[in-house]
Amino acid sequence: MTSRRSQLQKHTYFRVLRLLQENPDLTQREIAERFGISTSGLNYCLKALIDKGWVKVQNFSQSKNKFGYIYVLTPQGIAEKMTLMSSFLKRKMADYDALKMEIEILKFEAGNDDKKGIQQA
Repeated sequence: MTSRRSQLQKHTYFRVLRLLQENPDLTQREIAERFGISTSGLNYCLKALIDKGWVKVQNFSQSKNKFGYIYVLTPQGIAEKMTLMSSFLKRKMADYDALKMEIEILKFEAGNDDKKGIQQA
């Protein structure tokens, strides 16, 4: 069983890979703002993705980034994004099913409480 920290890290990796694939010329500051994390935290994540070989940094003179860098997913990064997406989807579906069941239980309990109130009146 994976730890909560490991799951959060995988979730972050997936979100960053997904965003970079769609917008490779975003700055670190822009990416961090979109995720609501610090720029240094994002930098740490990007370094990890680069070290894993999932992302590479390229110079790009047409980039809106003042440093002229773009972040490109490697073939390994694209494959890993798909693996992470599958895991993420399974986890979210399980969360959804659990939440749906909890809502049904609460509705049932609320309905029974309403009936008890009517009987006591």
